[in-house]
Amino acid sequence: MQIPQSSILTTNRLGKIFSNTVATYKYFWFVSILQTHAKTDNPRISVWEIVIRMVANAWYPIHYFRLSFGKSDSLFEIVMELQRITQIPIDANLQTITNGLKDRIEDKKIKGLLNTLTLNVPYRFLSPWIQYTWDKDVINRSQQLENGCLYALFKNESDFYIILNKAWEAYLHAHYNILVDFTYWNLTLFLQSRNPNVPAIPNKLIRPEVRNSLTKQHNYWDMVMTIGGPIRCIYTNEPLHPKEYDLDHFIPWSFVCHDLLWNLIPSNSSINSSKNDKLPDLDFYLPKFASVQHRSLQVMLNANQEPKVLDDFVSLGYSARDLAAMSTENFLELYERTFTPINQIALNMGFEKWKY
Repeated sequence: MQIPQSSILTTNRLGKIFSNTVATYKYFWFVSILQTHAKTDNPRISVWEIVIRMVANAWYPIHYFRLSFGKSDSLFEIVMELQRITQIPIDANLQTITNGLKDRIEDKKIKGLLNTLTLNVPYRFLSPWIQYTWDKDVINRSQQLENGCLYALFKNESDFYIILNKAWEAYLHAHYNILVDFTYWNLTLFLQSRNPNVPAIPNKLIRPEVRNSLTKQHNYWDMVMTIGGPIRCIYTNEPLHPKEYDLDHFIPWSFVCHDLLWNLIPSNSSINSSKNDKLPDLDFYLPKFASVQHRSLQVMLNANQEPKVLDDFVSLGYSARDLAAMSTENFLELYERTFTPINQIALNMGFEKWKY
């Protein structure tokens, strides 16, 4: 992915900011600068403001989606420790996290952890413009806006901040969305190499403001129950009736990051708070889960009901009709081949096993 070019700015150098990157700091540093500038329109930005926003931006992919940042990345450990100290919820939004950290910035432990993020990245981010020698040298050269660098650094005993190069301000505003996408595209490539078996990494970098509606999936299961009668919850064994159940992501949404029908099952409403983002015990629940899924397909297709949502099953390599026609044994075998590796990867990432 390329950034917009300019005849008057050193965009060729900006395009190299993520070259030879061995940790996530630069990605979160740059996107935090973009967000802060877009929000305040002030070219002067406190380094503390930037690093707090770095933590907030990294919070969701680390805590909720449990992505690995690699062994050499201290941002991961800093974010984990800050959550332990502050008890800010793992699925908190950006504003809640930034406010929570700002309110406790004078706490020695919190400030010490945040200070770690101020030691290298403000200087080394400027490497495409200013070859790194030592911190004070980079500060002095940045204040001369050497090679048209993005910002100047200012540091004294009481303050540490950057001032964006005025020449870049209109460019940052005009191309904000492209530059954010450029950053997350590069971050995705970086994280994919460190999480090779994890699905949907691009969807795990930013906390979604609103989760997708499950209306179509609820309608499907309502029809199954209306035509075929009540379904027993695979967790509690209680009968479930149309519109009187919750839909459970069998493998948690926080791992699969999709709402495909073959991973959804009606459940008793009491289960959500207990199971939450945990993994069901496959030895115990997978045969029950597969049986309900198989039976639902047979009920719908025997009644000549083929809602669009049945297309979700194509991602398993079979049409809904092919699946409905399978023997019980073959259907279970397919589900074992599908869910066992997914479950194992999630376990390796730290997701907990659960049994009601």
